[in-house]
Amino acid sequence: MWNEGLRRYWDFVKPSHMHLEEELDQLDSQTVQSMNAEEWYKFLMEKYFRWKFTAPNRYATTTKMLKTYCDSERLALLFKIKERLFSFDRDDIENGLTIATSIKGLGTAGASGLLAVLFPQHFGTVDQFAVKALAMIPELPEIELIRAMNPLSLKVRDAVVLISVMRRKARELNGFLLTQIWTPRRVDMVLWTCAR
Repeated sequence: MWNEGLRRYWDFVKPSHMHLEEELDQLDSQTVQSMNAEEWYKFLMEKYFRWKFTAPNRYATTTKMLKTYCDSERLALLFKIKERLFSFDRDDIENGLTIATSIKGLGTAGASGLLAVLFPQHFGTVDQFAVKALAMIPELPEIELIRAMNPLSLKVRDAVVLISVMRRKARELNGFLLTQIWTPRRVDMVLWTCAR
């Protein structure tokens, strides 16, 4: 069922976004880590924000905020955020989200997505679909916390709970199936299809 859910994820990707989706699914985070300030900005503008914000109005709104980094002094600030993203303890979900949300244009969902494409072994994307899918599982220990969340306005503390659930499920699936393919990112991909 989980493998089928993962396969179904690709059925929901718009043909116009398939290449970008595949590119970010196979992203080598070391490539991003080695980017200079201008390359990092370009990656966010042309790759990540375009991947995360598929609705044209959302892309326009969020990139308008990102464009405030265009001068060299502000590009240096954005570059420092990248350096922090590659140096924090991956077990510290809250700290990772706090660093990523300091990028202008990224709220909690956008920040989690960036962490998920950079570090899929540690993070999954949290959004309304993940909340709605998990809210349908009454036996989850975190069910009351999840049902109390506003799916359209997730807070960092909500994301910490959701990513913790994704991490646990990835470990369970790998243990049960005797594999290493399941990551929090792949769990979020399945949740995204379940709530649609």
